[in-house]
Amino acid sequence: QVQLVESGGGLVQAGGSLRLSCAASGSTRSNNVIGWYRRPPGKQRELVATITSSGNTNYADSVEGRFTISRDNAKNTVFLQMNSLKPEDTAVYYCSFRRLLTDVYYWGQGTQVTVSS
Repeated sequence: QVQLVESGGGLVQAGGSLRLSCAASGSTRSNNVIGWYRRPPGKQRELVATITSSGNTNYADSVEGRFTISRDNAKNTVFLQMNSLKPEDTAVYYCSFRRLLTDVYYWGQGTQVTVSS
């Protein structure tokens, strides 16, 4: 089992920045991909960014160049630095841990990000 706890969400004005954190605990010692997803109001969940155990990253087109995902493997923590935020970035942001060996996903409880215009 893997437990994920997100933090860092909040209310920010358009153009501002926030940094989300995802602390992982439990059975994390395996090849994995940690990702950030979001669910905007009234919409389906969508991928924001992912990072592999070796540090390879992938971003949704809508956040490329504005968001940066990174990880501190020693602390089992993944970060999402969000700059130049837009009102359309408003969503509940979820952290996920994907164990590659079994293709099992674990999810955090989510953190609300609200960007005002």
